Amino acid sequence: MQLPKDAMLLRIYTGEQEKCGHKPLYEAVVMKAREMHMAGATVLRGPLGYGHSSRIHTAKILRLSEDLPLVIEIVDTQDKIDAFLPELDVMIGSGLVTLEKVQVLQYGLTKPGREES
Repeated sequence: MQLPKDAMLLRIYTGEQEKCGHKPLYEAVVMKAREMHMAGATVLRGPLGYGHSSRIHTAKILRLSEDLPLVIEIVDTQDKIDAFLPELDVMIGSGLVTLEKVQVLQYGLTKPGREES
């Protein structure tokens, strides 16, 4: 699969305790993206953050069970992202969703002398 140089970045800011049915939201989003043959998805876990409630979420030792912030990133073509948004709307309860134009410099190519990981 090749991505065009001009693509879109979909970011979903949420918490690790958010659910979609019985699954964690981040897992449901990544599985739906895969099912829809999107180029890829990554979930990033943050050690500290806050959202609309202004409540601090942290990974400090005494608060390990807190709801840590997550960012789910998906990069693909405008058409694929547009097709994914209605699916996401059904899954997401709370969180911030952003969309921005990005330039893809490299996707899926292995440089000579390097092994694929």
